[in-house]
Amino acid sequence: MEPSGSFGRVTYSFEYERRLRVGAIGCGGHAWRNVYPAFQYAPVELVAVADPIVERAEAYARQLGATASYRDHRQMLERERLDAIFIVTNYDEHGHPRYPQLAVDALRAGACAWIEKPPAATVDEVERMRAVEQETGRFVQVGYKKMFVPAIAKAKEIISRRDEFGEPVQLFVRYPQALPPPDQRTDDRRMVSFLDHFFHPASIVHRLMGPVAAFSYAWEPRNGSSLSTLLFRSGAIGILQLAAGQAGTSPLERVEVIGQGANVVVENGVKLIYYRRGGRGPGGYGRSASYIGDDAGAPIIWEPEFSLGQLYNKNLFTLGYAPEVISFCQCVLAGQRPAFANLDDTLAMMRWYEAYRRPANQLIEIAEHAS
Repeated sequence: MEPSGSFGRVTYSFEYERRLRVGAIGCGGHAWRNVYPAFQYAPVELVAVADPIVERAEAYARQLGATASYRDHRQMLERERLDAIFIVTNYDEHGHPRYPQLAVDALRAGACAWIEKPPAATVDEVERMRAVEQETGRFVQVGYKKMFVPAIAKAKEIISRRDEFGEPVQLFVRYPQALPPPDQRTDDRRMVSFLDHFFHPASIVHRLMGPVAAFSYAWEPRNGSSLSTLLFRSGAIGILQLAAGQAGTSPLERVEVIGQGANVVVENGVKLIYYRRGGRGPGGYGRSASYIGDDAGAPIIWEPEFSLGQLYNKNLFTLGYAPEVISFCQCVLAGQRPAFANLDDTLAMMRWYEAYRRPANQLIEIAEHAS
């Protein structure tokens, strides 16, 4: 199911005619800052929370209005009748995210599950979650917030206008992230940082252009930065620049998609520039007296103004947290699997992630999965 209302009027939680009975697993800092506050704008009735540190679970329950708190999530799933579970946890001692088993527990208890990224450490873990989805008739959505960032969502809309933009044929994504040295890439604990952040740029790539069919990458040892050349199943090509070593004062990321005579750019996650089909000046080469072209082909630029107390000026919206939470809830209410940020997308990206364990400077083909 495609999310509705991405650019429209937001409904506050208390205004919904029907709300989901929701449980939450994990009461850490990220959940407190970025995920659970988004419940204000979603059809959510938070019933219970669970965390191994019971004092923290009790504090969350008091603050967020839940009626119950638990030390063990299995007790919560057994005692409460829940439509959906939000899961925001951490890694185990092996460097594996805890989400696969927790999601399976939620699905088998009859609830749909929203899990934060990274969703798993291996393809096998993703396959297991998919199998339990089919077994239970429930579904998992993953917290790929970048897929829901307003600027990325609008860029996707623009490049889908084939008569106007043409076929998207080329992509460039820049994101600061290091890849460990080759002798550390089989150690999941050493790969935690790469796993934790890889899904940010990967989810942008996948959302805009679809699955990667093959890629090659070059790696440098001083910063651990890498440059990957991508071939998409659509036939398009791309570059993923993992720019480890860039300044902490630098804008974090840049995205550009090129069509036929048009291109769209997202700077720093918030500034969107659509370069429409057009040209500079009416006189032709060597004869144009002005660089100002026709209005019909002029670039369109969007960026927030950061002055008014609008929802679009909240990080919950500009960073994609509220849109992804709202989208998941809409899917649960409708009883329809999400059209993206689902486990099929996850499987494709996880296969790409695992391929970075292979040596650099070679063409690496990524197996296509059956939906």
